[in-house]
Amino acid sequence: MSLQSNKMSQIPPYMFAELSKKKARLIKAGIDVIDLGIGDPDLPTPEHIVDKLIEEIRRPENSKYPSFIGNSEFRKAVANFYKRQFNVDVDPETEVLALIGSKEGIAHIVPTIINPGDYVLVPDPGYPPYRMATYLAEGKVYNMPLRKEFNFLPKFKDIPDEVLDSAKLMFLNYPSNPTAATANLEFFEEAVSFARKFNIVIAHDSAYNMITFQDYKAPSILQVKGAKDVAVEFGSLSKTYSMTGYRIGYVVGNKEMIKALSIYKSNTDTGQFTPIQLAAAHALNGDQTCIRKHNDIYWERMKAMIEGLKTIDIHVEPPKGSFFIWAKTPKGYTSSEFAESVLEQAGVIITPGHAFGPSGEGYFRISLSLPNDILYEAIDRIKKKVKITPK
Repeated sequence: MSLQSNKMSQIPPYMFAELSKKKARLIKAGIDVIDLGIGDPDLPTPEHIVDKLIEEIRRPENSKYPSFIGNSEFRKAVANFYKRQFNVDVDPETEVLALIGSKEGIAHIVPTIINPGDYVLVPDPGYPPYRMATYLAEGKVYNMPLRKEFNFLPKFKDIPDEVLDSAKLMFLNYPSNPTAATANLEFFEEAVSFARKFNIVIAHDSAYNMITFQDYKAPSILQVKGAKDVAVEFGSLSKTYSMTGYRIGYVVGNKEMIKALSIYKSNTDTGQFTPIQLAAAHALNGDQTCIRKHNDIYWERMKAMIEGLKTIDIHVEPPKGSFFIWAKTPKGYTSSEFAESVLEQAGVIITPGHAFGPSGEGYFRISLSLPNDILYEAIDRIKKKVKITPK
């Protein structure tokens, strides 16, 4: 007798969970592994945020069950952030919902919106949970190819009519994981217009909105007139403030979608620990100089890695946002072959592009979540131990 459902037997393990297992086996075997795979910042959470968390943990009243919709102080802080950063007004009572990290909200928005058999439009390549959440909700995935020649933006006009007839939800993600591409307000205006025309709702994953370089400022889809009628936007404190393990995020926008998601969540979880929410509110309302300091470090790493890649004949244009590099695999390799060679021969973990969708084949992703000296070491190992044929 099988101890799992038919559905679960068809779902592959999460890519980064499998990479973590492989990394642990190699370390156990005595191999010095450099992990450029997962996007987990090595920079510390700013001290004033940690101090606030400790302060709030010491309050006995904060150990009780949290609010199902999120602490009011946190929701107000999110609203203040949107006003300050984007000049967008959101009602903290009806248009903001606290999440246990944005990944959780992204996974739960799918069954909140779609019925079995409905299509979900997913960026390809894109963050794997978009697809997996759709499969779990018994929906159908339509991959929207993201091509370099179109700046890794989807071409809405290429989506077939038969897909649009039963599409209910579309995911977007800028600055993008994995491509590091960015989008301007004109693109978001096009997306909102498209969603209105075909009665589709948009879930914009904006987890990297504050990881930007050289005076670039990532826009919010909610800056588009009428966006709240069809869209919600997911945000996270994980990358902005190096708080990945805290598991705190939010969703803002269309109040009907947020109310529906709050009902789903209240029946499946009990919310995030109150001291974490209060520390997150302090992060959003407090001193923001830490963001620029961290971004300056990521930018230096970006430049160093791009220069290093040139020495092995891999050329990349510096992105405006995220801390990822999306690069073409060398001549003669598939994505998985190159990632496997780099791991087995050089002890360096990179992420093969096909793991993010079919259109990711021929690419690989590097995360800049390690200091420069280790990045240099990674390139040096690849140069010495992996055969790369000049193009």
